[in-house]
Amino acid sequence: MTTYLFPPSPIPAIPVAGSNDRYPVRRIFCVGRNYEAHAKEMGVQVDREAPFYFTKAADTYVPSGASISYPPGTSNYHYEMELVAVIGKAGFEIPREQALEHVFGYACGLDMTRRDLQLAAREQRRPWDLGKDVEQSAVISAIVPAQQCGHPSSGAIELRVNGEQKQSSDLSLLIHGISDLIAHLSRYYHLTPGDVIFTGTPEGVGPVVAGDHIAGSIAGLGDISLTIQAA
Repeated sequence: MTTYLFPPSPIPAIPVAGSNDRYPVRRIFCVGRNYEAHAKEMGVQVDREAPFYFTKAADTYVPSGASISYPPGTSNYHYEMELVAVIGKAGFEIPREQALEHVFGYACGLDMTRRDLQLAAREQRRPWDLGKDVEQSAVISAIVPAQQCGHPSSGAIELRVNGEQKQSSDLSLLIHGISDLIAHLSRYYHLTPGDVIFTGTPEGVGPVVAGDHIAGSIAGLGDISLTIQAA
């Protein structure tokens, strides 16, 4: 009989709205620079070519409403409010016109980022892992099944810090929509249930400090929140 040297880590699992079901997370893909205004505020000119990605470990997931500690190794910790799509049907080299058939549902997401480390890596043309693949940095609200919310292609996406509006945009401004992202990503990965896609953030990103409260929303998908614990 197989035995483990130590107890395996629990499987990260996102609640599904209106049920007791949980969606087990396998992989987290994140799309970079998918709103033109955000790319410009980061000092990058969008060329509107193929999307690019970075990843976060599945165990970076934390639920909406959590309180987390300010992470080590940074003095410039940023929020990024995003639409999240989760895969519900396996596929490879998925045609764009069939891509939405592979989506189980959608959620609000916060891609928390050590911005100083990300920018330092970018300047040196190194991977973004230290800036992006951060413990407790993939905050996700309860998933709304697509059969309930449809497939959002427009609608308000907003974020506030301590009640002050910081991000306000519309999903229609995504450079690469859900169908395009799934079609493109599935050329390189066999997508399966458990795969989560953060679709990018609009302009207005900025830093938070210990004691701050973050609250965001996406039309039709509800709210998300996060508290940065005071020291």
